[in-house]
Amino acid sequence: MSAASPAPNGKRVLLAKPRGYCAGVDRAVVTVEKALEKYGPPVYVRKEIVHNKHVVDTLRQRGVIFVDETSEVPEGALVVFSAHGVSPAVHAEAEERNLRTIDATCPLVTKVHKEVNRFARDDYDILLIGHEGHEEVEGTSGEAPEHVQLVDTPEDVDKVTVRDPSKVVWLSQTTLSVDETMERVNQLKERFPELADPPSDDICYATSNRQIAVKAMAAECDLVLVVGSRNSSNSKRLVEVALQAGAKEAHLIDYAREVDEEWLRGAETIGVTSGASVPDVLVLELLDFLAERGWSDVQEVTTANEKISFALPRELRDEKTRSGVR
Repeated sequence: MSAASPAPNGKRVLLAKPRGYCAGVDRAVVTVEKALEKYGPPVYVRKEIVHNKHVVDTLRQRGVIFVDETSEVPEGALVVFSAHGVSPAVHAEAEERNLRTIDATCPLVTKVHKEVNRFARDDYDILLIGHEGHEEVEGTSGEAPEHVQLVDTPEDVDKVTVRDPSKVVWLSQTTLSVDETMERVNQLKERFPELADPPSDDICYATSNRQIAVKAMAAECDLVLVVGSRNSSNSKRLVEVALQAGAKEAHLIDYAREVDEEWLRGAETIGVTSGASVPDVLVLELLDFLAERGWSDVQEVTTANEKISFALPRELRDEKTRSGVR
């Protein structure tokens, strides 16, 4: 889709839509906020609730304690599991420590966990396309570690070993680049022609939609600024997608103050978007920053309208049941 013509001074901002919070992130953040309201601080959260510095810092100021491992949570305390999901071993450890738990795993990640379990029950070898060390990958692999092999790089494709080439399926981390994932799938299918596809697309609708929106405007942009944190997989993918789709330059920033004035030199059209864990207030701050420097003409480039929402975890749905947390 082509955007409108530039402002008289030649400077314009193309603002991608959809951008920012997806339904899973919104649900996870609201889950922690409601837990704070209902049970009071401290509320422990295993890992970052979502991969965004601003969100984590804001919740920390309100009494959330972020820990890396369940073992760091005092016995009997309340812990929320992040949107990225956890393995059965983490649930078991929480139970052993008598922790009260609320699971804020994104329903789309839960769907992939169920797929792993289904294929493991049918004794398939499962090739999980994803990034090594990412929390979502660790949680998904942990559902059936003896059946799952991680495929991250092209070199990993060559290392895969399967027991029966007719019983192999690929699944993927939900926040990857669609193009990168299909590239890896095609490489795997060269080795295993009978490789089965997932029953439904694992790439999250929001990840896919944000990439499509960036592709629609990137070729017209001298610079694309992606608001998102360094540890956010889907935000980093947006930078890569922008460059692949024709943007002359693209950068990832947490805050407007991180913009290097050198990037702006000679730029006329600047594209702006944000990752799926980014509150829109950070995008508005960036638009104000750009407007002060002459980029006040903002044109929205819309490729989809998202209306998806997810119900909160059952422990927080009914305000009358004060004893809902187990």
